[in-house]
Amino acid sequence: MAHTGSAATRRPGVVGVHSIDRFVFTVPDLGVAEKFYKAFGLDVRRSGPRLDLRTFDHPHCWGTVVEAGTTKKLQYVSYGVFADDLPAFAERVQRLKLGCEPHPLAADAGGVWLRNPDGVAVQLRVADKSSPAQKSAHTVFPVVAPGAGASPGRSKVAPVHPRRLSHLLMFTPDVTRMIAFCRDVLGMRLSDHSGDGIAFMHGVHASDHHLVAFAKSHAPGLHHSSWDVGSVHEVGLGSEQMRHAGYARGWGVGRHVLGSNYFYYVKDPWGSFAEYSHDIDFVPHDLDWPAADHPAEDSFYVWGPTPIEEFIENHEVPA
Repeated sequence: MAHTGSAATRRPGVVGVHSIDRFVFTVPDLGVAEKFYKAFGLDVRRSGPRLDLRTFDHPHCWGTVVEAGTTKKLQYVSYGVFADDLPAFAERVQRLKLGCEPHPLAADAGGVWLRNPDGVAVQLRVADKSSPAQKSAHTVFPVVAPGAGASPGRSKVAPVHPRRLSHLLMFTPDVTRMIAFCRDVLGMRLSDHSGDGIAFMHGVHASDHHLVAFAKSHAPGLHHSSWDVGSVHEVGLGSEQMRHAGYARGWGVGRHVLGSNYFYYVKDPWGSFAEYSHDIDFVPHDLDWPAADHPAEDSFYVWGPTPIEEFIENHEVPA
């Protein structure tokens, strides 16, 4: 088991979460969720009133959707930690008086439970590192002989299947407060931010440019989950795949500034988004990323269509 990490992926002497282990949210109709995430290309497994969101050819369960309530609601986020760091996390949470009972929807009630400053439940549990240990590889396409077209016909295109969860972007009423929480409690580090409007946090034991990001809003909530694919071609194919499945509203294809990834966001049935992402920046465990405060015009996207009007709307309401 890899719970203690390895010299190649672990930053010595630093206590910090290494991965998003699972995110859990509720929706009013599980059948609607099942249809959406299957169309998106995930390995969706239904068990009673819940769906587990997996990716094909990977053993990890990245997310869980549960049927409950009348609107979508983020319930909790579980982070993976190394086994020998769990006591330090437990002491930290106890000292700061942040502890809480396990969430009633928890897939595994073990580990350390606490609430973030917005009141959202957080779990710290011993788990294998599922965040990348190196920058994600590009899909290698076969060389086409002269005289043959490199692009396949529409009838021959294979479905896009994301390879793993890349990150989550969540809403918060106070971005600065969430930066401090992720740094001082979870042991993450700031990658970049734009004033108090948005911030990106990475894992200290090697991760993408951000494991989590936070955007300012009136209330907490889930803005989007981002899923890694192997090429810009697959980002574009994913956008077409979702349009063909009846999910025509979205934003992209484009390229971000912070994180540098190519993207397409498809709007889900609850007003949030799922993102196809390719070629995001990577932060090795032994690099101190030069975090900076970026002006708004240089923090969003380099190229792409104008964002749809509802892109930054938060449809979740306070508990």
